[in-house]
Amino acid sequence: MNAAIRAVARSADAAGVEPVGVRSGFAGLIDNDLEPLDARAVSGILHTGGTVLGTGRSPLFRTTEGRQSAIKHLDLAEVDGLVVIGGDGSLRGADALSREGRIKVVGVPGTIDNDLSGTDFTLGFDTAVNTALESIDRLRDTAASHGRLFFIEVMGRASGWISLYCGLAGGATHVLVPEYPTDIPRVREHVQTAFAMGKTFCLVVVAEGDDAGSAYEVAERVAERLDDIDYRVATLGHVQRGGRPSMRDRVLGSQLGDAAVRALLDGADRVMVGEHCGRVERTPLSRAWTEQDPIPEELMGLMDRLAR
Repeated sequence: MNAAIRAVARSADAAGVEPVGVRSGFAGLIDNDLEPLDARAVSGILHTGGTVLGTGRSPLFRTTEGRQSAIKHLDLAEVDGLVVIGGDGSLRGADALSREGRIKVVGVPGTIDNDLSGTDFTLGFDTAVNTALESIDRLRDTAASHGRLFFIEVMGRASGWISLYCGLAGGATHVLVPEYPTDIPRVREHVQTAFAMGKTFCLVVVAEGDDAGSAYEVAERVAERLDDIDYRVATLGHVQRGGRPSMRDRVLGSQLGDAAVRALLDGADRVMVGEHCGRVERTPLSRAWTEQDPIPEELMGLMDRLAR
């Protein structure tokens, strides 16, 4: 997100537009917590995780009164274009601001879950997967040394992108994602087959929102008939949300932040900038939450074929 903030500030500055930053998301608009954000103010943030402007949920912004307060402060500050970085909740809020006030808005998809339509990848996804993989690689060392089965829970309440990519890149025996119903006997069969073929360890990656439950619940059900296999459970949790952003996220954030400014300069409103097939494109903002890009069946098939 900091790469995108930096790009917005510097691209606006390069175009002769005075950029302003809003602290704490929509809550900052309601509290009138705005500050100048010129090219020098964003120096040294490209490599840092999180967001230097801060973020947070704002129940008040969900009300008409809260949004009208935000619109009033934007008008007083003479802000006529707003870039909103975030997930579907943030983009819905941006859409409401534009519809209820005079402000033009452009969204930048920022969520580790990669669950927004209109872009192949969202900001934070690549970093989250690589962060999780660091832990998975370490757990693999332990699993291989002790001949164990590990169930590893990653983030993804309604989206299995992190689980799938971690499974593919981490050499997992099986992955569980919310988009596909979990067949516990099939998971057990995969594990038994892998050990029978001579594999000395197995990893099963579980998305936290899987229909079969948490990694602990899945492990208990799978292990009911695996008396001779020692298993462990690891929950990676919020460690996936922090850390230095990957090269991929730094470049994508820079591209999308710049594209958001150019969209506003072109007079665009209620659009999201995203990456599709290597190109930055604009799509209607509402597409981010009204449509859903499914987990590709071919990747799930690839996962099955390689899990040997």
